[in-house]
Amino acid sequence: MKNAVCYLLSVIFCAGCASSKYDHAVRSVQLAKSSESWNGHPLPPYQAGAPEITILRITIPPKYTLPMHRHPVINAGVLVKGRLTVTAESGQVLHLKSGDSIVELVDTWHYGTNEADEPAEIIVFYAGIKDGAITIKKPKNQQTPKKPKAGKA
Repeated sequence: MKNAVCYLLSVIFCAGCASSKYDHAVRSVQLAKSSESWNGHPLPPYQAGAPEITILRITIPPKYTLPMHRHPVINAGVLVKGRLTVTAESGQVLHLKSGDSIVELVDTWHYGTNEADEPAEIIVFYAGIKDGAITIKKPKNQQTPKKPKAGKA
C-alpha cells in the first residue's frame, strides 16, 4: 500500500511538472525599425569615435513639461508607462501611449509633456560616442514660449 501511494504521488508530481502554465517559446516582436526619426527626417550617419551606448529609464511627473532640448546622437525608446506628447519646435506633435516606441529627433529642438495624472516612464537607448553629450538643453533665454491653452473669455 505504501508503495502504491508513493507511486501515485510520483505520477501526480511528474504530471504537474510536465504541464506548465507558461509557454516556453521564445518570441521576438519588433517595436521599431527605421532610418528616419518620428517626424520623417532621415537619421544622420553615426558619429566617429569610440562608441558608447547609454540606456536611461526616465520618469516624467504628472502635468510636467520637460525643457526644450535636442539630442546630438541617434536614440530610440519605448514608453513603458503612461502617456507622453512630444512636440518639435516646428510645431510637429507625436502622441505616445504605454507600449509605443519612438525613434527620436536628432539635432532638433523639442520637448515632452506628460499631461496625465500619473507619471510617464520611458526607456531610451542612445547610440553615442564615449564621453559625448546625449542631451543638450536649450538655454532658458532661448526657450520657445509654450502656447497657452485656450480658456474661457
